Amino acid sequence: MSTMIADLPLDDRPRERLLMHGPALLSDSELLAILIGSGTRGRNAIDVARETMSGDLSSVSRRAPAQLSALSGIGPAKASRILAAFEIGRRVSTRTVQEPRPLPDIDSLARSLVPRYAHFVQERLGAICLDVRNRVISEREIFIGTINSTHVSTREVVRYALDEHAIGLVVFHNHPSGDPSPSAEDLLFTRRLCEALTLFDMKLIDHIILGASDYVLIQRRNGG
Repeated sequence: MSTMIADLPLDDRPRERLLMHGPALLSDSELLAILIGSGTRGRNAIDVARETMSGDLSSVSRRAPAQLSALSGIGPAKASRILAAFEIGRRVSTRTVQEPRPLPDIDSLARSLVPRYAHFVQERLGAICLDVRNRVISEREIFIGTINSTHVSTREVVRYALDEHAIGLVVFHNHPSGDPSPSAEDLLFTRRLCEALTLFDMKLIDHIILGASDYVLIQRRNGG
């Protein structure tokens, strides 16, 4: 039977170790255990963290909320804390650059996104906000959907662009099937988003659909 964390020596408890020595000295499983908070019968939080990671902390960050919630010892509350922590880390890392960076040409951008999203088994939609000089202000995933589709609201995309004081926007999403050919829903969403952004004096630069090894630029395809 696993030893409860409360029964461990103080210097072996993750939370106490973090407070005494700082987070850099903790292992991946100890950091995750702090977010998990409590274990289950016969397993302390460190045991649950190790089983959740399966040796790879990055794999935890790629799980959909429902997948993470379904793991033994996790559930919705713990999954929410874990995914919130990963998202905070992502946002901080993308905002450490002091000056906005130039947007690469749209094809280079699309090629860089393909390997980042090719392995996901559910659709994810993200957006890249640009300033008046076509420089990247921020990048964020906005929706994570099911294996077949993502429930996309143009209002949420526009809200994100307004919050970032964007002038231009590039949106992208992956097709888990591996085929980047746009669906009728993709084309309709692109048209509606263009119209919505125009009302706020913003422009959709392009909507990139990512496949397993290729991509499609909807605006270019449609002559936009």
